[in-house]
Amino acid sequence: MADAGTSVIMHARRAEIGDAINTTHRNPGYFPDVELPHTVSATTDPAAALAGADFLVLSIPAQSLRTSLAAWAPHIGPDTVIVSLMKGIEIGSGLRASQIITEVTGIPAYRVAVLSGPNLAGEIMGGQPAAATIACPDEDAAHRVQRACHTPYFRPYTSTDVTGCELGGAVKNVIALAVGIASGMGLGHNAQAMLITRGLAETTRLATAMGAHPATLAGLAGLGDLVATCSSPLSRNRTFGTHLGHGLTMAEATAATRQTTEGVKSAEAILALAGAHDVEMPITEIVSDLLHEKVTLDQAASALMQRPPKPER
Repeated sequence: MADAGTSVIMHARRAEIGDAINTTHRNPGYFPDVELPHTVSATTDPAAALAGADFLVLSIPAQSLRTSLAAWAPHIGPDTVIVSLMKGIEIGSGLRASQIITEVTGIPAYRVAVLSGPNLAGEIMGGQPAAATIACPDEDAAHRVQRACHTPYFRPYTSTDVTGCELGGAVKNVIALAVGIASGMGLGHNAQAMLITRGLAETTRLATAMGAHPATLAGLAGLGDLVATCSSPLSRNRTFGTHLGHGLTMAEATAATRQTTEGVKSAEAILALAGAHDVEMPITEIVSDLLHEKVTLDQAASALMQRPPKPER
């Protein structure tokens, strides 16, 4: 990876990871074969990482956000813009990442941006072309983030639809689980395309019921992210679903995947949001039932196909 123009200080939870980044310019835990730009360094001290930061970029499991923010909040500067890369819904509260950030830190919403789109990490690390949507209520803040991460191979667009971007990113993980399950069961491209298309429909229903703009779900943060996550073997959620489709247990699939799979954690929370807004989400419901072992693989497939016929909406 070529050096970028923006200086980045990463917060490392483990000293050995931070030391490796600083001395070898590699992260032995993730993508160890990729050399990091020399503009990237690491520290275990959150105060040092946040000192004078223009942007705080958060990319951690959604269920860990609240606890982590409580420790970091005192060190966030008065002008720092927080950028969330997270694609999950908090269990229990049903809150999106941007809502948790404002609730825990007291930072106003106009200083919180979200970035979402078809952004498989391995391809971006390789400098392959990609694009994303940066959403923030403050268009000036969105443009600042856009300028900071715009490169010859990464093209960010701006938006003010934070709700649409976050829900598109969260629900697509659940749909990717469904597509992976179908693939693991040996179902063909027709079935997978059906799940992607109807998955987009139920994502759009929920998002618009919560105030999002339909066009957002047809864009990079909606359809774009959905297609990439459902189609690529690089996707953790699709891979996890494929393991389940092959007959692995939840514990076995978790061990085989080895990384956070947000769709597994968020499915129940998304289904609760659907219920609260009176939105029908049959794919999400079936995936949630399967994850909680309420139905078998064959029962899940039958349940989707035996639903009453209706107009396409």
